[in-house]
Amino acid sequence: MAAELIKQLRQQQICQIIERRPIRTQHELANALREQGFRVTQATVSRDIGELGLRKALRDGLSVYVSPDGSSIRTGETGEEAAAEDRLRRLLSELPVRVLPAGLLVVVRTVPGSAHAIAAALDRVRWPEVVGSIAGDDTLFIACADGGSQQSVLERLRRLTGTRSS
Repeated sequence: MAAELIKQLRQQQICQIIERRPIRTQHELANALREQGFRVTQATVSRDIGELGLRKALRDGLSVYVSPDGSSIRTGETGEEAAAEDRLRRLLSELPVRVLPAGLLVVVRTVPGSAHAIAAALDRVRWPEVVGSIAGDDTLFIACADGGSQQSVLERLRRLTGTRSS
């Protein structure tokens, strides 16, 4: 329970920080949180950015983090399924990824530090074929209930990445 409260407070602080000043990188955001007394890692900041649905937008000529709609954020709200899939599409198209079948799993290989963001975006789209997922630093394992579900997930991910096969 305490961990959830700390997370809520941290995410509220993130919202306040990005409204007050331009934040261009996860590193800048992590430093701003540390200045406020939060102990955070880059992975924690990355997960928070994904959960809050933050995106980059141009403000005063700088690419900075903003709320999903460009206005203030209310933590705890879930976005539309289309917005979640759009976030997943952006991540998969902007990052180098390989999508591979393995048993009843789908394995997504990407650059170090990116698997958690992809997993968070995947969790938000709530595809019924996905039983669960586990993310490491550069690898995401997606569990599927059966072979048909796996094929559906593979096709969806490949469509989002713009590839036919990996």
